[in-house]
Amino acid sequence: MSTLKQTLQHDLTEAMRARDQVRTATLRMALTAVTTAEVAGEHHELTDADVLKVLTKEAKKRTDAVEAYQAAGRPELAEAEEAERAVLEGYLPAQLDDAAIEALVAEAVSETGATGMGQMGQVMKAAQAKAAGQAEGGRIAAAVKRALAS
Repeated sequence: MSTLKQTLQHDLTEAMRARDQVRTATLRMALTAVTTAEVAGEHHELTDADVLKVLTKEAKKRTDAVEAYQAAGRPELAEAEEAERAVLEGYLPAQLDDAAIEALVAEAVSETGATGMGQMGQVMKAAQAKAAGQAEGGRIAAAVKRALAS
């Protein structure tokens, strides 16, 4: 079992003891998502990197939900989603700033020898491998587009 999954399970137990409803519900949801990913396709245990991908995906869902609820004029639901996202972000690596992403993309462009937008996929693959979950794909894609357009 991955150490991150063990940490989630331990923290769930602690949240239940502390009667922290938001944290308890969020960690249950996260562990359910991890279990679903484990049994999808072939039945296998996830590595820490795989668990991080699941948590990142769940955090992104919360970000999208916050935006949707705010646009719909439902601030109470947006706050609930924001609280869940905050719990999930505690398990994710710190996000890179824009300057670090630009440097990472520049390095990926030079490694792949990309000269135009036709090679964006190659650059994205290299840049995302370097970012290792420390930047959202959308932010990396925007930086890649800027780098390849110039």
